[in-house]
Amino acid sequence: MEVSLAVRGLRKAYADVVAVDGLDLEVRAGECFGLLGPNGAGKTTTIEICEGLLEPDAGSVEVLGLRWASDAAELRQRLGVQLQETQLAEKLTVEETLRLFRSFYRHGPPVAAVIGMVQLEEKRKARVGQLSGGQKQRLAMACALVGEPDLLFLDEPTTGLDPQARRQLWDLIERFKTAGRTIILTTHYMDEAERLCDRVAIIDHGKAIALGTPRELVAALGADHVVEFATEGDGLEAGALEGLAGVRAARAEDGFMRLQVAQLHVAVPALLDELARRGIGLTELRTHSATLEDVFVSLTGRHLRDGD
Repeated sequence: MEVSLAVRGLRKAYADVVAVDGLDLEVRAGECFGLLGPNGAGKTTTIEICEGLLEPDAGSVEVLGLRWASDAAELRQRLGVQLQETQLAEKLTVEETLRLFRSFYRHGPPVAAVIGMVQLEEKRKARVGQLSGGQKQRLAMACALVGEPDLLFLDEPTTGLDPQARRQLWDLIERFKTAGRTIILTTHYMDEAERLCDRVAIIDHGKAIALGTPRELVAALGADHVVEFATEGDGLEAGALEGLAGVRAARAEDGFMRLQVAQLHVAVPALLDELARRGIGLTELRTHSATLEDVFVSLTGRHLRDGD
């Protein structure tokens, strides 16, 4: 299968802080590939090296079979980039902004078509400074799409957006993906990764600690559900719960006990019976299907939105 991005032994350090530590990745043509991890895990550094914005300390990067050292001009014509924070000239209109970005590329759709693609027709004459946060993100996406790229880099494109604005951007990404183009997406929103990504790599401390489809990674937990509960007093030790029927693993976290369970209908009654036997009162109980967030917590003991 054709490879759009090949990263081998990538390393980048800032003084004593190692941001990327021997990372290997391979992204197939036509897939949406997600880089997941908490703030500070190395996602943005990795993607900026792949975009040609940073020089690595070691390792190699091939993008669309090309290298930045020898093929920079060609790569700039074939890539679309939406940075984590995009600063556009606020006194230009939407149309003027896109006309400017379109002038950077040899090929691409008409500006009017791109404006329609991101649903900003009613704002085409509006100045950038007058746009809402969601509209500015759609304009930033339009700037990334205006050269009709073969590979699109999206660095946390929906951070800070309201739910409606997030879903509008998701629709844009899915239309681009349907056209057979390749997307590399960084995010710490698990619902976003599960909806958009064909495969994901979970990054922690600059290393890839898990790789696969969202379904494969969740299945690797060996647990279909997670049970979280709190009790009166000191409650139970995690070790006392791991022997309960249906329970695969247990851990204490932030005043709650988290159980990974394979059989919810077996584990919950067993838990309630054990609490009753010990005379421990239950103050809160909730369950959810296992997610990529649970995968990350299981691997690292931290949550994806936690920083370093």
